[in-house]
Amino acid sequence: MYMSDQITISNLIYKYARLIDLGDFDGIGALFKQGKIVFKDSGQTTEISGSKGIKELYEKTTRRYDDGTPKTHHSTTNISLDINGNSASSSSYYTVFQQLDDFPLQPIITGSYEDTFLFEDNEWHFEIREINVSLVGDISQHLLIPLS
Repeated sequence: MYMSDQITISNLIYKYARLIDLGDFDGIGALFKQGKIVFKDSGQTTEISGSKGIKELYEKTTRRYDDGTPKTHHSTTNISLDINGNSASSSSYYTVFQQLDDFPLQPIITGSYEDTFLFEDNEWHFEIREINVSLVGDISQHLLIPLS
C-alpha cells in the first residue's frame, strides 16, 4: 500500500496545479474541504480554511480571462514525501509560467509548498498547504492583489 499512497498523495499535489490552470476554483476548494492553506510572503501570513473560504480566496486574488482560465502553467517539482501511518508530509517547488497575446511566455513566480496530509474515511486529503514565495517576476497579469 505504501507505493499506492505515494502515487495518491503525489496526484493530489499535481491536481492542485491543474485546477488552478483550469480556473477551477470550486475544485481547489474541494481539495481543502478538510484542510487549510497558509500563505507566507515577506513575513506576512494568511490562513484560509475550508472549501468555501479557499474558493473565495482564489476568486478574489486570481485573474481569469475570457476562457475562464488564468492563462498560466503551474509546474510542481522536487517533491520529497514522507508517509508515517495515516499522516504524511511533503515539500516541493513550484514555478508559474504565463503567456498572453501581449505578454511573452515567462516565469512569473516561484516558491515552495510545505504540505501535510491525513488519511481519513479511506482516502488521503490535504490537511495544510503552506505556500512560500521565493522569487517574484511580473505577476500583473495573473494576480488581482499585490505581493510584497
